[in-house]
Amino acid sequence: MKTKREDVRNVAIIAHVDHGKTTLVDQLLKQSGVFRENQEVQERVMDSNDIERERGITILSKNTAVHYKGVKINIIDTPGHADFGGEVERVLKMVDGVILLVDAFEGAMPQTKFVLRKALELDLHVIVCINKIDRPEARPEEVIDEVLELLMDLEASDEQLDCPFLYASAKAGHAVLDLADTPENMAPLFETILKYIPAPEGDPDADTQVLISTIDYNEYVGRIGVGKVENGKIAVNQELTLLNHHDLDKRKKVKISKLYEFDGLNKVEVKEASIGSIVAISGIEDIHIGDTLCGGDNPEAIPFQKISEPTLSMNFMVNDSPLAGQEGKYITSRHLRDRLYRELNTDVSLRVEDTDSTECFKVSGRGELHLSVLIENMRREGYEFAVSKPEVLYHTDERGKKLEPMEIAYVDVPEEFSGTVIQKLSERKGELQGMSTASDGSVRLEFHIPSRGLIGFRGEFLTSTKGTGILNTTFDGYAPYKGDFQYRKQGSLIAFESGEAVAYGLFSAQDRGTLFVGPGEKVYSGMVIGQNGKAEDIELNVCKTKHLTNTRSSSADEALKLTPPRVLSLEQAIEFIDQDELLEVTPESLRIRKRILDPRERKRAAFRKQ
Repeated sequence: MKTKREDVRNVAIIAHVDHGKTTLVDQLLKQSGVFRENQEVQERVMDSNDIERERGITILSKNTAVHYKGVKINIIDTPGHADFGGEVERVLKMVDGVILLVDAFEGAMPQTKFVLRKALELDLHVIVCINKIDRPEARPEEVIDEVLELLMDLEASDEQLDCPFLYASAKAGHAVLDLADTPENMAPLFETILKYIPAPEGDPDADTQVLISTIDYNEYVGRIGVGKVENGKIAVNQELTLLNHHDLDKRKKVKISKLYEFDGLNKVEVKEASIGSIVAISGIEDIHIGDTLCGGDNPEAIPFQKISEPTLSMNFMVNDSPLAGQEGKYITSRHLRDRLYRELNTDVSLRVEDTDSTECFKVSGRGELHLSVLIENMRREGYEFAVSKPEVLYHTDERGKKLEPMEIAYVDVPEEFSGTVIQKLSERKGELQGMSTASDGSVRLEFHIPSRGLIGFRGEFLTSTKGTGILNTTFDGYAPYKGDFQYRKQGSLIAFESGEAVAYGLFSAQDRGTLFVGPGEKVYSGMVIGQNGKAEDIELNVCKTKHLTNTRSSSADEALKLTPPRVLSLEQAIEFIDQDELLEVTPESLRIRKRILDPRERKRAAFRKQ
C-alpha cells in the first residue's frame, strides 16, 4: 500500500549556467541553521573542488539537506553547463520537484530549456524562482512571460503551468511571493517547497528498492552509491540483489556495509532508512549508475533512462617529446590508463577506449569543457601526457550516409558585431535560424551548426566581439554531414632546433607572427612557438645568438625590444591545435608541437597526403 512520507521533501535546483544555483543553496543552508552563528563560511560552499571554485561553475551534482519546521528537505545542486547535462538527467530521478532558477535580466536561456524539458518529462512539480531581482537592469515581469511561454512550448500540463512564482536575491538571502512585499529572508521559499513539492511516496512494507542515481568515490571506501529509497526499508548488514534495467545479465548478491544520510554538508551514518530518504551506500564494489538494489525473492529493477551519448573525442597518449618526463610524476601508459579508467567511476558521460597502440587511449565526452576539466584535473595531480585535437563522433544511418552531431548556438552580441559573427559562423557551416533585438539593444542570433564548427571557435568569437559576446549551445541530434571547412586560417611558427629560446632569435622571429614563448624557455625541433600571420607553417631558429665581431657601432648594441609572448590557457591551446599537432600537457607547462617532429619526415607525410 503506497503511503506519503510527510516529514521529507526531495528537490533539485536547476538552471542555466551562472543564474545562481549554488549561491541559493548557500543561503538555504545558512538560514536553516546548518552553520553556527559565528562560523566562517566560504562562498559557494557546495562547489568543493578547486576547478569549480576557480571557474565559478558546478561540475558535479551535490547533495545536501536542511531542516525546516520539522521537515527534512533534501536539496540537490546541479550543474548548468550543457557539457555536464548527464549529471542533471540522472539526479532528477531522485526528486519529486524542482526549483527552476531564472536570472531576472537574462531570462530563459538555452540550458533553462534543456533542464526544464527533462523535469517536465519526468512529471516533476516546478517552482519558478526569478533570481537576481536586485540587479539594476532586472526585468522580472518580462522574464515571467518568457518562462510561461517556455512551459507552453514544452507542452507542460495544466498543473505544471499553474506553478508558483517567487522573486529572490540569492546573494542578499531573501525571497518574496510578490514584488510589492518587503523582502526579509528565505522563509517564503521554504514555505513554498513544503506546500507545492509533493512528499515522496512508496510502500514501506514492500521489498526494498533503491535506484542508484549518482556514484561518489572515496580513496578509503571505494565506490559509494547514492540513491533514493523507492520502496521498503534499507538497513546496515542487509543482504540485497543488485540488478540493472538495461543489463539483464547483471544479478549479484550484495551486503550493505555502511549507510549514510545527508545532513547539512555532512554524511551522517545511520542504521536504516525508509521510503523517500536519499542515502549513500558503501561496501559494494561493482555498483554503477542505473543499478537497483532489491530485497525479497522476486527482485525487480527500476527503469532508468540511458545517459546521452558523448559527441566529442580526443586521443590521450604518452608524452614522447624530447622534454618528456622532466616535469610530471606519472608518465607511463599504465599510469595514464589507470587514471582514465578510474575517472569512469564517477563520470557517466565519459567513455574510454583502448586503441591499436598501447600508448594511446580514445576518450569521448560531451564537449570541450567536459574534456578540458578532466585534463586540468589530471595535470594538477602530477600527470604528464599529450592530447590530440578534439574530433566529433560521426554516426552512419541505415543507408550508410555519414551523420554528424549538430548544435543550436544562441549568440547575444552588440549590434555592431552581428555581421562579423554571422559571417564567421556561416564559414563554419552554420545556418542562421532567427534574429531578434533585445530591450538593451543587443542582438540575439540563433544558428543551427555542426558541433565541429564550434571547436576552436570561442576564442575567435571573444576576440571578434571584443569580449562582449555571449555564446550558448545546446545539442540538437544528428544530421547529414555538411561538408569540409578549414578550422584555422593561419599557420604555425615552428622551432627549427632544440635548446633555449634567446632574445636575439626571438627578436627576428616576432615579425613573422605572434610568439608563444619568451627568452629562457626550453624549445625543441618541431615545437610550435607561435602563430604565423599567413596561412603556411614556417620553421624558425629562436636559439640563435648574435655572432661576436670586433666592430661596434652606436646602434648595433641597442636593447632588443621584445613583444611579450601570448600565454595560452588550456582551453585556448586545445582550440589552437590543428589536426597534425598535439598538445603536450605537464603539471608545469603546456606546449604545442607537431605530431611528427622531424622536418623531413613531416614534409614527406604532407606530400603523401596530397
